[in-house]
Amino acid sequence: MKCANMKLNIKKIIVVGGGPAGMMTAIRAGQLGRTVVLIEKNQVLGKKLLLSGKGRCNITNACELDSFLDRFSGNAQFLRSAFHLFFNTELIDFFEQRGLKLKTERQQRVFPVTDSADSVLKVLEKELHKNKVEIIYNSPVRDVIVHEARAGGVVLADGGSIYGDSVILTTGGVSFPATGSTGDGMDMAQRLGHKIIALQPGLVPLKIRQNYPELWEGITLKNIRLNFSDSKKQILSEIGELLFTGFGISGPLVLSLSGQIVNWLNEGKDVFVEIDLKPALSKEQINERFLREFKTNTKKSIRSILKNMLPQRMVDVFLSIAGIEPKKQVSQITQKERMGMISLFKGLRLDISGYLPVEKAMITRGGVSLKDINPRTMESRIIKGLYFAGEMIDVDADTGGFNLQAAFSTGYLAGESAVND
Repeated sequence: MKCANMKLNIKKIIVVGGGPAGMMTAIRAGQLGRTVVLIEKNQVLGKKLLLSGKGRCNITNACELDSFLDRFSGNAQFLRSAFHLFFNTELIDFFEQRGLKLKTERQQRVFPVTDSADSVLKVLEKELHKNKVEIIYNSPVRDVIVHEARAGGVVLADGGSIYGDSVILTTGGVSFPATGSTGDGMDMAQRLGHKIIALQPGLVPLKIRQNYPELWEGITLKNIRLNFSDSKKQILSEIGELLFTGFGISGPLVLSLSGQIVNWLNEGKDVFVEIDLKPALSKEQINERFLREFKTNTKKSIRSILKNMLPQRMVDVFLSIAGIEPKKQVSQITQKERMGMISLFKGLRLDISGYLPVEKAMITRGGVSLKDINPRTMESRIIKGLYFAGEMIDVDADTGGFNLQAAFSTGYLAGESAVND
């Protein structure tokens, strides 16, 4: 929004959006002595933060910088300045110095010892209060006020205006819209001339063409490996967990690789995944186990043998795929049938038919183009005094605390840069 008559001498930083990035932005600007107003459209702060890590809040990851950057989908180098200023060690210190003890779990994921996202939010809220940040709740922002190519305030949905000398947009993406992430900030940025990279779901469950997931809904497979393919390229996962849903598959392994799968599907490619149910065992080792079991349990059914190797609810469907009658005694299992089961253990194929919409995804991929943002400050290259941070910019990563760290880091850098502007 253009405005010819502005109050130009008000030294105030306006932060729009009270998620992780917005709260850290406001905290940092407040720490440096600037008057800060944080505007939140909800009646509370951090609604989406409270959902993170299944309510446990995986705030960051303790791995080294290069490994950290490798977990982003392609624009990781943009974050180097933000991470140089405020990275995982600084974030961990931030919370622990304020009384919240943290713990590092498998894959170097960092959680509060409380296992509660609410304890993280309380630290942030206390720090906002300590640094005298004014918080305005229940106030959606409609537009950014711009005068002579410089941001100088915002217009609220009720028609009121708030003026300042910098505006920082931290309104998030479009996933989980019930938390307030409805793309408002990206709409404002686009109206001011910024390019918006197409919004897509990130960290999203996938749909399966077969009906197996419906029959296996709720089953979690641990210590398995996935191999996604479009018939030409392959993506091999780490060893981890998969969750069957009523429509398909989810869980850490699926979510982490879903971005590339969404790209393949959007390119019109036929995509499938093969589940290695026993990645620690070779086909020869599985065959040896079968032969031992068959030799000592000649009168048992193949169903009873497989119950020791698979979740019970999977067994009958697994045997149906293999074309074997569940009640068939192991002494009657042919070599061909045995080898067929072994192949299924090492490569149970599911055809990917789609993915859930971005509203159901954990994060939003895409957003304000990085070409329009100065990575050393998070300031717009188009509008002076306008900054961006958090999920609304075009960076995204795997699960494991990487996205939250990016939100905190870009927020910290934006807050500091706006003060020094």
